[in-house]
Amino acid sequence: MGLRDAGDPVEIARRYDAEKADELVFLDIHASTDNRGTMLDIVQRTAEQVFMPLCVGGGIRTIEDIRNLLKAGADKVSINTPAIQNPDFINDASERFGSQCIVVAIDAKKQEDGTYIVKSHGGRDGGRATPLEPVAWAQEAEARGAGEILLTGMDADGTKDGYDIPLTRAVADAVGIPVIASGGAGNLEHLREALVEGGADAALAASIFHFQEYTIQQARDYLTRHGVAVR
Repeated sequence: MGLRDAGDPVEIARRYDAEKADELVFLDIHASTDNRGTMLDIVQRTAEQVFMPLCVGGGIRTIEDIRNLLKAGADKVSINTPAIQNPDFINDASERFGSQCIVVAIDAKKQEDGTYIVKSHGGRDGGRATPLEPVAWAQEAEARGAGEILLTGMDADGTKDGYDIPLTRAVADAVGIPVIASGGAGNLEHLREALVEGGADAALAASIFHFQEYTIQQARDYLTRHGVAVR
């Protein structure tokens, strides 16, 4: 995974807040593979600076981890590896904190035969293969109490060639909870494709905004001009 340093996360969050982004997703992508918790100090400093919803993921293993993140100022948490390792964790978390707080992240990898598998321990060395299939796993996550699905097409992630539209559409059609498309945004048309052709309820983008190739307002204006309702 080719990662680039985009700067201080708190300062970038303040810029997005000023630009009136809908939501900020903070993912500590190496926390699971490094076997450590999410950086609570950064979460707290970010929450103090922004007024949009804040979703935080990475390094969450226990109910106490979720409680600490919510106390630090997160509005939602994104769980991936712990949900795969123990699906009952989704039930427990949604019962304790409400489904609106629980986002299940799904990292999906396309296989040579055209099918997809779910991977855990994302963020380094391509993750670890699991026996799960993303559509069925999304349906199970919903049944267990997840309030949203954060779906990343791993093959598209970082390419800036666009989201994995067939994957996004398959998951969006299979569940009744919001699906956030992630991985592959390179221009504003890609956002429209994810929301219209892909059927996603939201589109997550990183580098095109981090490196100021586009502003949040430009994205809103583009989507509005192309008939996509935005907040």
